[in-house]
Amino acid sequence: MPLTDAKIRNLKTPETEKKISDGHGLYLLLKPAGGRLWRVAYRFGGKQKALALGQYPHVSLAEARQKRDAAKDLLAKGVDPSQQVKVDKAMAALASGNIFDVIADEFLAKVTRDGLAETTLMKKRWLLDLARPDLGRRPITAITASEILVALRKVEAQGNYETARRLRATIGQVFRYAIATARADNDPTFGLRGALTTPKVTHRVAITDWQRLAGLVRTIWEYEGALETRAALKLMALLYPRPGELRQANWEEFELDKGVWTIPATRTKMRKEHRKPLPVAAVDILRDLYKLTGTRDLAFPSISAPARPISENTLNAALRRMGFTKEEMTSHGFRATASTLLNESGKWNPDAIEAELGHVGADEVRRAYHRATYWEERVAMAAWWNSEILNLMR
Repeated sequence: MPLTDAKIRNLKTPETEKKISDGHGLYLLLKPAGGRLWRVAYRFGGKQKALALGQYPHVSLAEARQKRDAAKDLLAKGVDPSQQVKVDKAMAALASGNIFDVIADEFLAKVTRDGLAETTLMKKRWLLDLARPDLGRRPITAITASEILVALRKVEAQGNYETARRLRATIGQVFRYAIATARADNDPTFGLRGALTTPKVTHRVAITDWQRLAGLVRTIWEYEGALETRAALKLMALLYPRPGELRQANWEEFELDKGVWTIPATRTKMRKEHRKPLPVAAVDILRDLYKLTGTRDLAFPSISAPARPISENTLNAALRRMGFTKEEMTSHGFRATASTLLNESGKWNPDAIEAELGHVGADEVRRAYHRATYWEERVAMAAWWNSEILNLMR
């Protein structure tokens, strides 16, 4: 028997779910909690399905019948009504700018304005491009954890476990941006933390004992390559910055008379300006280099393309020519070398060492404490390290 509004109003709430038919596939699903939900039962592609039409009385009996008839018309045309609903939602989201692609682009524009390093931006663009084929046209609020996992599994299937881990984190950043801009309510990547294969941790290679470091230092100071490369390697040994911080340095960053190098926030990993004390040997090296490149902005211009800095590969290739394999030493390894030996010396506060390395935690108070308290100790530490490095050549 077809339903009437009077019949629906008189229906009692069941103890378990109950279906009340109206005919032609339309029925009212009664929930124990009191909900009354319209559904249309149909078959498509040999499978039994149900299409949700809304809740009574927000959707009246007459409206439910109209929606049922519209669904039947789609079926007659060979279209799955449930799939059409998803398409309609996606089109509405596209029109309102709420699909993943649009929000991801907005997120990238924001972090660009925030001054994120170009190298980091390139990585984020590349990672999001991996996700776009699966998530790009989907409404941000409709994307489920299982959909994201499909995109992540494709990366994992190629053996790229670390890339999959970073992709999950970057997708999560897009969702949190959507939450912050009132276009999403949750971040489905949070529940996927334990779903991915944990990549094997490989520590950066570095020389971490004084005897082997002595051999490296003597070889660097005797190296006969380009002056820019020789100077950069010597300064890596003396100052142990991140290779990119040194390679891309401009002369305006150096105050040689004061013995200070100020690395701008745009080039530091923590996106905070980082000041480093320059010991005597470092100042001497920079003064000699200035005679060659001081007419340019870049302190370490590439020989083949002076408008660009020397590459990290230039430094690593020089180490290879000196006889140090990639399993023994890299340009980034100077940081691990200094960190290990400075800590082992027992002469310096570990927090001062971390501050000098530019390792800054999330605690803003602690960060300010590092800057304010450890500068004098870092100056003394730089002078001590300067003497130890030069003593290795004797």
